[in-house]
Amino acid sequence: MADKAKSGKAANKTPPKSPGDPAKEKSAKRLSLESEGTNEGASAPELSALEEAFRKFAIHGDTRATGKEMHGKNWSKLCKDCQVIDGKNVTITDVDIVFSKIKGKSCRTITFEQFKEALEELSKKRFKDKSNEEAIQEIHKLIEGKAPIISGVTKAISSPTVSRLTDTTKFTGSHKERFDPSGKGKGKAGRVDLVDESGYVPGYKHAGTYDHKVQGGK
Repeated sequence: MADKAKSGKAANKTPPKSPGDPAKEKSAKRLSLESEGTNEGASAPELSALEEAFRKFAIHGDTRATGKEMHGKNWSKLCKDCQVIDGKNVTITDVDIVFSKIKGKSCRTITFEQFKEALEELSKKRFKDKSNEEAIQEIHKLIEGKAPIISGVTKAISSPTVSRLTDTTKFTGSHKERFDPSGKGKGKAGRVDLVDESGYVPGYKHAGTYDHKVQGGK
C-alpha cells in the first residue's frame, strides 16, 4: 500500500515551469488582449481614407505613437505635404492658430474627431468660393490616401568658386605646407614645426646614405 501511495504522489507531480522571456510574454499577452478586443461582437470597421492618412501622419517620426492622436508638429507637416497650406488663403500661422483653438488647454495633441473639426475650420479659408459641405469635401480630398513626404539627402552643388577655394595646388604660404602634392593633409606635421633630431642639416638631400657608402667601400 505504501508503495502505491508513493507512486501515486510521484505521478501527480508536474514538472516546474521553465522561466520564459519576459518580453515575449508581454507581447503575447498584448496580442491576446488585442485579439479579444477585435473578436468582441462584429469585426472592426475599416478605416476611411481620411483616417488612414491621419494615422500615417500621427505616427511619423515617433516610434511610441499609437496613431490615435497627433501633435502639432505632424499636424503642420500634414498641412504642408497635402497642400492645405497654399500661402494665400491658408498660411502656417493659420494652421497653428486652428490647432491651438481645437486642442484642449492642457493637451498637446488632437484626436481624429478634433482633426476633422480643425479641417472644417481651415476649409472655410481654403475654399472661400464653395459652400461649407463642398469646402469640407475638397479639403478631405487633399488629404485622403496621402502619407508623409520624406525629404531625401540634398546633393552638394559644385561651383567654380568652391572648386577654386578647395584646390590645394593653388594654396600658398603656410597653407600650402599643410598638404602633400596629392592634396592629402599632412596632419600635425603640416601645422607644427617638428624638430629634426637626425643630426643632419635641414634640407640635406643625402641623409642616411653615409653608412651605405662606408659599407660599400669595405
